Amino acid sequence: MFDKMKRLFTPAKSMDADEARAFMRDRNEGTFTLLDVRQPGEYEKEHIPGALLVPLPKLSDSYEKMDKDRPVIVY
Repeated sequence: MFDKMKRLFTPAKSMDADEARAFMRDRNEGTFTLLDVRQPGEYEKEHIPGALLVPLPKLSDSYEKMDKDRPVIVY
């Protein structure tokens, strides 16, 4: 299971907020996954439109549902 999860996020590139904004701006919606790994209360209070909520403690149960062919931005 760890190998599958590792492949989903490898190679991982770090982006700052401006780089992430530019990445999302330059691509069509649905061509990447924006993954919010915070807790539900934090997500409900404020989140980036289109973000998928998967709290970090539940990520290992949910990562297989994500499209492995699309880039993933995690915040």
